[in-house]
Amino acid sequence: MLFRQGDADPEVLLVHPGGPFWARRDEGAWSIPKGEFTVEEPLAAAIRECEEETGARPEGEFIPLEPVRQAGGKIVVAWAVRSDFDPSHLRSNRFSMEWPPKSGRLQEFPEVDRAEWFGLEVARRKILAAQAGFLDQLTRHVKGR
Repeated sequence: MLFRQGDADPEVLLVHPGGPFWARRDEGAWSIPKGEFTVEEPLAAAIRECEEETGARPEGEFIPLEPVRQAGGKIVVAWAVRSDFDPSHLRSNRFSMEWPPKSGRLQEFPEVDRAEWFGLEVARRKILAAQAGFLDQLTRHVKGR
């Protein structure tokens, strides 16, 4: 989870999934940059996935966060790190899928179609419900509670 200090509270960088299934979804659709890993160390995978989804390699002091379970059962392991990422520099990896369905045509889409900094109140509305716990953890860390 990339964060920066806002005027009062921290702001977090959330990414919106690309592709046709998410095109019209906004609130409850955004996520922290994340992905899957198997043999990699979790922190190395988190750094790699963030770079693949945003085009920027996070650096700095990584703050471990408690894992959260998403609705489908997937466990998400995350760290928070300060960043000054500029969303206008977003460069996401791409994926291919048949679209429209049963058309036989393969189309390519960005894994992430946009990134944006949000204050915590707005981020709570935008982020996938299961990942909201990361916002609570970040708040506790930044405010020292």
